[in-house]
Amino acid sequence: MRSLSSSELLEIWERGQVQTQVQRGIALLASAYPELNTDELAKLPIGKRDSLLLGMRASTFGPRLECLATCPRCSERLELALDVQDVMAAEAEQTEMLSINEAGFEVRFRQPNSLDLVAIGDLRDLAAIRQLLIERCLVEAVRMSGEISLDKLPAEVTDAMVKRMAEADPQADVQLALSCPACGHEWLSAFDILSFFWDEINVLSRRLLHDVHVLARAYCWSEAEILNMSPWRRQAYLDLVASQ
Repeated sequence: MRSLSSSELLEIWERGQVQTQVQRGIALLASAYPELNTDELAKLPIGKRDSLLLGMRASTFGPRLECLATCPRCSERLELALDVQDVMAAEAEQTEMLSINEAGFEVRFRQPNSLDLVAIGDLRDLAAIRQLLIERCLVEAVRMSGEISLDKLPAEVTDAMVKRMAEADPQADVQLALSCPACGHEWLSAFDILSFFWDEINVLSRRLLHDVHVLARAYCWSEAEILNMSPWRRQAYLDLVASQ
């Protein structure tokens, strides 16, 4: 993985304005891992993708994660200070195919990837989402009478498939155990590194554009010249402009 410059992050942010969240994640990783093509990145299991994004985020902004949460009972706002390691789950299994033997069925399937998330699209019904993911990830289902289709699999078998997916790729669904200091309510909150990282990139990009605007007006420098400065040097010039 290589570190990204301010100008590269700004370009990624600009392209991301017309991309879906999943496409943004692939674009980020493609910039940091040029040795991998976009097709390879899109087919990474979700947990593996998120592990790479966590590493990229730590390299870009450091390991500290400052998060906000809202208590679902009393609406109290919580400020959380986490480390990247706090949301780094156990490493996913290094296997392309998973299998289970359940209720007389032998089932082979793969882990969900970014292409599957794109296929889900705007679906909001959890049952429909689950059904589509299972359909896309199922490779083969066999019983004594031969291969069968998904609609013939009993619920206990599909439940076992979903459970096995979660066990094989724990990074795909990171849940934070939170407790409200105001009312004592405890709950689990999902942590999505892609959304979190993109929000930070959005804030940084708008700040960079502001810096370019101020320094270009003051010194007639080009955007490239300003972005190529170190953050410390750029801030020193901004302080001089503000002091005039």
